Amino acid sequence: MILLRSALFNVFFFVTTFVLSVCGSAVSVAAPGRVIVVVKAWARLELAALRVICGIRWQVSGACPTGPALIASHHESAFDTLIWFTLLPRPAYVLKAELARIPLFGWLTRPAGMIAVDRDGGAGAMRGLMRDAAVAVAAGRQIVIFPEGTRAEPGTLLPLQPGVAALANSTGLPVIPIATDSGRCWGRRAFRKRPGVIHIVVLPEIAPVRRQELLSRLDAALRTGAAALREAVDKAVG
Repeated sequence: MILLRSALFNVFFFVTTFVLSVCGSAVSVAAPGRVIVVVKAWARLELAALRVICGIRWQVSGACPTGPALIASHHESAFDTLIWFTLLPRPAYVLKAELARIPLFGWLTRPAGMIAVDRDGGAGAMRGLMRDAAVAVAAGRQIVIFPEGTRAEPGTLLPLQPGVAALANSTGLPVIPIATDSGRCWGRRAFRKRPGVIHIVVLPEIAPVRRQELLSRLDAALRTGAAALREAVDKAVG
């Protein structure tokens, strides 16, 4: 049954992503400022399908920001790249530049206000990141970054990349760590989507400090948050 549900969701995901990407491309020509509306509608549709088809639900603990913010989320699943479009009013994701080059869908990232970064671009890429982040903050948007740079196996925290510290120092925004166990239901590059509840925990913010100290505090916060989350889930299951 899990395999069948997973297959149905994957078909639905790819078909609707293609259709909405085509619609978004038309919107990007006629009204570029409305592309984010299409992207948010796409995320809501996919998450609704995930709930109905695969039996995956989610629970958010803590208050999500409504004004300018810098969200640093642990990353275990493609679910993490969908959920913030529904939890935040105007999210701006920091994403890999190669994702922005994907035909149709990738072409919508720039008009939607996403921040594409060439991870091999050196100082020039970092300056571009700071510039685009300043634009997002001025527009009152919430910047979402996955500081590990890629998806991790469930329960595993990868080394943090320095981009999050650079963003905190350039924008002056505190960092809001996010713990999640999304990989339990939708694993890294996993075909199977297992029914259950994904937990998203908004942890106490970290004020901007020097790079290494911020990374150390963020790493500690994510590890502590993940451990507390695992303990709470184990108690609930037990």
